[in-house]
Amino acid sequence: MLVDTNVLVDVLGNDPDWADWSITQLRAQAQIHRLIINPVIYAELSLTFDTVEALDARLADLQIPVIETPKPALFLAGKAFVQYRRQGGAKTNVLADFFIGAHAAVASLPVLTRDVRRYASYFPTVRLIAPELN
Repeated sequence: MLVDTNVLVDVLGNDPDWADWSITQLRAQAQIHRLIINPVIYAELSLTFDTVEALDARLADLQIPVIETPKPALFLAGKAFVQYRRQGGAKTNVLADFFIGAHAAVASLPVLTRDVRRYASYFPTVRLIAPELN
């Protein structure tokens, strides 16, 4: 299972609104799935750490490894982004959610997230674990 950045930020930052939900879901999903992140999620998480070593240590504590994104997922992310732009999407760069969603779609991985909009719209085959879906 890919763990979206927002869930990990909730836990690491002890978010007053979302930390309890995110911690509960991480614990529950760890009983069912191998929790993982990809390089895009790692890069997003790096914003909240001062060093690579600090981030790596925290991920090791959480037992969440970083796995590479398959090439077919990178290709699918680009195609989904083109669809997004054709449907009026305003962002001009490929967004992290497209890489994460495509990775999940190609590898048949569920995603633990609090933000379902883009995943549900552009990667409808991806199973999402999210507050509004539980």
